Amino acid sequence: MRPLPRVLAFADDRIATLEDLGIRAAAIAAVGPAIGLVARRPFGTTDQLASLAARFVALATPPMASVFVTGRADIALATGAHGVILRKDDLDVLTAREILSRAHHGTFVLRSVHSMAEAEAAARESADAIVVGTVWATATHPDWPAGGTRLLREVVSLGVPTYAIGGVTPERAVEAKAAGAWGVAAIGAVWDAKNPHGAVLELIAVVTD
Repeated sequence: MRPLPRVLAFADDRIATLEDLGIRAAAIAAVGPAIGLVARRPFGTTDQLASLAARFVALATPPMASVFVTGRADIALATGAHGVILRKDDLDVLTAREILSRAHHGTFVLRSVHSMAEAEAAARESADAIVVGTVWATATHPDWPAGGTRLLREVVSLGVPTYAIGGVTPERAVEAKAAGAWGVAAIGAVWDAKNPHGAVLELIAVVTD
């Protein structure tokens, strides 16, 4: 079973349509078990999400990187992904875990939260990890209030591995690590970097230091 990654590289509809997506995704996946690629299509179709997940799995398999699918445990199972990241209105953790139990490899069920109440619910459901945000202001979600490291520290106190998401940079990853985060999740800081492979390595070095 792959280990729980330390950095999650979230895709979105813009990232999914990049002309050099394959090159960038391969460079990120080449980092190995410490990275997880997250297939996410907020405004895409089921087929588009499945296609993105399958593409990530093909690229991630040789270097043993992980692939997660947002919201859809069935797609994660069908494409051979290594886990699912559930949002507020998605399946409960137990049901998602039951679906993924049919996989022939280890899988993870993570929960994405935006408040301490949601984090407490995720902990009660025995989520393998929690993704909390928005920690810092971010261009992808400009209308979402930033909870700051105070919210991050509160969620970390629950004892569940926690990722900080929202406006992540190497400098802010230092703050996340100081707050007790297991890792960080990012979009632009990774996918838009001139050197995606190097950008991931830098984030991993910070959160594992």
